[in-house]
Amino acid sequence: MKKALILVDLQNDFMPGGALAVDKADEVIPVANRVQQQFKYVIATQDWHPEDHICFAKNHHGHFPGEFIHQAGLSQMLWPVHCVQNTKGAEFVKNLKLDHIIKVVRKGSNPNVDSYSGFFENDHQKATGLAEFLKKLQITELYIMGVATDYCVKYTVLDSCKLGFKTYLIEDGCRAVNVNPEDGRLAISEMKAVGVKIIQSDSIF
Repeated sequence: MKKALILVDLQNDFMPGGALAVDKADEVIPVANRVQQQFKYVIATQDWHPEDHICFAKNHHGHFPGEFIHQAGLSQMLWPVHCVQNTKGAEFVKNLKLDHIIKVVRKGSNPNVDSYSGFFENDHQKATGLAEFLKKLQITELYIMGVATDYCVKYTVLDSCKLGFKTYLIEDGCRAVNVNPEDGRLAISEMKAVGVKIIQSDSIF
């Protein structure tokens, strides 16, 4: 069996002090750097939004981050402006080692549809190409970590399972945004329920 590591959205805007800061997200960077050494194939996802993206609250008059809108049959959470293309906030964290990364998958570039998952836009009408890339490499097992547990990590993990990959969540390599206090815990329960193996980074050899 061939395995790969997916690092989800380890970008400046999700770190403490960033535009959409995830509490203690900086603590996963050393985990990512250590775990990468155990993998021949490492892929990183990168949130990559245009300024007019549907998920930005500022683009919807009278609406604020944390609210939901409904567009094209989808419920869309509104967020602060973050990870705008070609900005410092969209760059990978400076301390993240990049030399093991063989592919970067940019997502969220379609201004009309958000993309939490590294595999598909949220409406599942358009794929990112990640699944095809992995299948060409004959990858069968995916180890996934990053931010945020309750959004982009969760949806990447769930799609990984649906696509037939044996999927592991590296729990100590994740942090949740926790819009609601229990969101991170509930996300892990949801992933477990579909057969995801929840592991710690020190169990990877």
